[in-house]
Amino acid sequence: MTDNQAVQAYTDAWTHSIESIAELLAALPGDSWNRPTDCPGWSVRDVVSHVIAVESELLGDPRPIHSLPSDLRHIKDEVSRYLELPVDKRRCHTAPEMTSELEYVIIRRARALRNATTGPDDQVRFPAGPYSFELPYERLLRMRVLDVWVHEQDLRRAVGLPGNLDSPAAQITRDLLLAGLPKVVAKLAGAPAGSVVAFDVTGPLEFLRTVRVDEGGRGSIDSQVSLGPDVQFGMDWETWLRLACGRVRAEGLPAGALRIDGDQELAQRVLANFAQTH
Repeated sequence: MTDNQAVQAYTDAWTHSIESIAELLAALPGDSWNRPTDCPGWSVRDVVSHVIAVESELLGDPRPIHSLPSDLRHIKDEVSRYLELPVDKRRCHTAPEMTSELEYVIIRRARALRNATTGPDDQVRFPAGPYSFELPYERLLRMRVLDVWVHEQDLRRAVGLPGNLDSPAAQITRDLLLAGLPKVVAKLAGAPAGSVVAFDVTGPLEFLRTVRVDEGGRGSIDSQVSLGPDVQFGMDWETWLRLACGRVRAEGLPAGALRIDGDQELAQRVLANFAQTH
């Protein structure tokens, strides 16, 4: 796949996922908008507000002028405070107002992506106020696929309407999170040199991946089967996703959802550092 093909693939995956959110919300009863999600402190309405807010900022829209209440317990730092402001601003919006705004943002953002002349490696700015940073255009699109699809799954779990667990955006998200596993095992969990940690994941996107730590303490990942790994984790794809995206901790999983064989101490260190997004 060329860089330009990757850009198109990310654009198509983003479009499929965000339009799926719009379709999901169109038939949603009014009371479902207040259901809690796996994102601490955020309801269905709040997750939708966040998606709208980020895409609006990428379009260059000004941020709303708003003062946050002082009693929001899920605000832990300045980054979460920054993300919360446009979410709290929309908490008084009705369901029709929310769906209309989302649909309008999708139309505008899709047009902007379609007409973009930015090259895959061109540096672009991710607008986040004092937390803004520059990154390649291709990477920005990949990050947006992950964020929108993970939030699509947050919404689906909250309203009990599963779907798209094997969509193009799901596959891109899986590959992006898999790329971070060597760091999780080798650096964050401190697995010793020579360690082998295997992940056996079943379901719509099943895979077997093995992380190996070399003599220099560096991790690498492959799909080769390893006999007698130091640790082997077994779970389904949605459980893996929720752990990797910080939606649940291992101790919060239902009985039988996670199987661990091998070095229990190392396994717990891996699980303690497993979340790559929040």
